[in-house]
Amino acid sequence: MAKIDPNKLTGPQKAAIFLMLMGEEFTSEVYKYLDEEDIKRIGIEMAKIEYIPAEAVKKVLEEANIEVREVLGNINVSPEEFLKQSLLKAYGEKGKELYEEIKKEIGPEIFKKLRKLDPKTIASFLANEHPQTIAIILVHLDPYLSGQVLQLLPERIRGDVLLRIALLDKIDPEIVKEISDSLEAELQSVGGVLGKKIGGPEKAAEILAHAGRTLEDELLTEIEDENPALAEEIRKHLFTFEDFLKVDDFAIQTLLREISTDDLKLALKGASPQVKEKFFRNMSKRAADLLKEELELMPPVRITEVEKAQQNIIRTAKKLEQEGKIVLTRGEEEFV
Repeated sequence: MAKIDPNKLTGPQKAAIFLMLMGEEFTSEVYKYLDEEDIKRIGIEMAKIEYIPAEAVKKVLEEANIEVREVLGNINVSPEEFLKQSLLKAYGEKGKELYEEIKKEIGPEIFKKLRKLDPKTIASFLANEHPQTIAIILVHLDPYLSGQVLQLLPERIRGDVLLRIALLDKIDPEIVKEISDSLEAELQSVGGVLGKKIGGPEKAAEILAHAGRTLEDELLTEIEDENPALAEEIRKHLFTFEDFLKVDDFAIQTLLREISTDDLKLALKGASPQVKEKFFRNMSKRAADLLKEELELMPPVRITEVEKAQQNIIRTAKKLEQEGKIVLTRGEEEFV
């Protein structure tokens, strides 16, 4: 199960927590405005939740600009049960099918344990397994994690594993159970491979943030040549949309002249009240009032669309910084 870190909430996690707070009736109505992929993304995060810290609840409610007294729901069931009941209320039998699909994507308990491991440990653990077994395991993990594991597998079996993944269609649940039972026994026999993850893109970004901007650009360019997806993941951790709170007003004004209104509207739809206010106060009163009105009338939008718009704006900000037009302050940087 997933332990929620209030300071590192993803979009789907925020949505899952918010919907649980608002109750089954509210959630079942919201589902009707989402497509199946968005429901699955939120549902997977909801089903993974072990507990919700009070700080995470506070953060989500603040970003949604909702007072605690306005919360409609009362979390007195497990996240999985909440997900199941809200889907049933929204779609009836179709909701039951969606719930089962989400459960299948999460997979047996062993896959939850594997998701907590670093790619190197997983690759070492799987290196001597049959390629078909490895393929079945990798399709149950997050694509990004599976991609890293694939890179670390012995070269002689990588192509075979990928071929088997491409050829996989439906997998007999009994086969998945046999594999999960076997792996569970192996995990117990080696006793404690579930070590604490100490690296990853986030840690790389954290270290890089203190290595100086010149070295940051140089190293990210090198990584991008080898692994573009990894470079993009590190960049996401280096600067988030919430970090615009630390950027001076001149930079925000410059940025506003370079980004599209559509991107700004979508990006602010999923931003905290503080970040929204930061952008509003750097616009003319008329433009700010018009944008506020459009946001209020805006129907629910996909989380993926919000995240894409925010990344577009961040990329533009980075480009402006590289051109020397603005400075993106990070952390406790000081200037003289």
